[in-house]
Amino acid sequence: MGRKRFGPKPPLSRLAFVGLVISGIAVAAVAWSFAEEPSLREYRVPAGSHPHDVAPAPDGTVWYTAQNAGALGRLDPATGGTRHIPLGPGSSPHGVVVGPDGAPWVTDSGRNAIIRVDPSTEKISVHPLPKGRGDANLNTAAFDGRGVLWFTGQNGVYGRLDPPAGRIDVFDAPRGRGPYGIAAAPDGNVYYASLAGNHVARIDTATGAVTVIDPPTSRQGARRVWSDSKGRIWVSEWNTGKIGAYDPGPGKWREWRLPGDSPQAYAVYVDETDRIWVSDFGANALLRFDPERETFQTYPLPSKRARVRQLLGRKGEVWGAESGTDKLVVIRFP
Repeated sequence: MGRKRFGPKPPLSRLAFVGLVISGIAVAAVAWSFAEEPSLREYRVPAGSHPHDVAPAPDGTVWYTAQNAGALGRLDPATGGTRHIPLGPGSSPHGVVVGPDGAPWVTDSGRNAIIRVDPSTEKISVHPLPKGRGDANLNTAAFDGRGVLWFTGQNGVYGRLDPPAGRIDVFDAPRGRGPYGIAAAPDGNVYYASLAGNHVARIDTATGAVTVIDPPTSRQGARRVWSDSKGRIWVSEWNTGKIGAYDPGPGKWREWRLPGDSPQAYAVYVDETDRIWVSDFGANALLRFDPERETFQTYPLPSKRARVRQLLGRKGEVWGAESGTDKLVVIRFP
């Protein structure tokens, strides 16, 4: 494990005055405080885990899919300790999200099922896809505002699971193969990115129908999506090394190329302050994009060939899974 800080000495951020009264005379005491720099830290997980996705939990721990181990991992950042929960024969978990019930939900391509893990008892509940929907190559999932879990399968499907009823519906994706990242927007809509299909799709959560939305750049390899607080949809464009933003109101796109000679934008995540975070395979770094200034800040990863495939966060933190190093990484910021 290691900690790394970036940038020059932080500027003075606040001057606070504390008034004291001594013998009827007011005296001003001056206290200085400085803004903290973002800090980066890596945590080792068991060798051979090949962590793919992460999901910070409300209790401070962090769930991660140990893809090569067929398990769901749990990291305690306070101690650095980890625990693996086996997900059953043939398991190859890809994505994990924490649901409204506080439990981790896993998209398991090996078992062709959605799996819930009870955070207290570690009991697993398996929700297999319907017959005739084998080998979906399940990818990632997101909960909509009604508590329905929507998911993608790279072999040309997307679907939903109603947790109380246990019912799963699977739909054929327009343009076939490719559904990959998925996210819910503040207005209740759900969007997914199609890596092989080179587009973004908006799901009508009532009917399950989708509307295809093409980015300006063809064959861009839309990989992951996330929404900011204004409902703009941010997309990582793997093939072109760009991030894109789609504004559903006017129906307009904008795109920005990542810095460097050969950027590869894999994951995208928007934090609670509407800062955009991207994992760049080409630079072996995490990047922060300021959409107002249209500038990037680069945070190099300490480990070579880290290959951060997914980003997710909670207040003040952005977490990633280093599939190439068997580590998790976090950036903490004020």
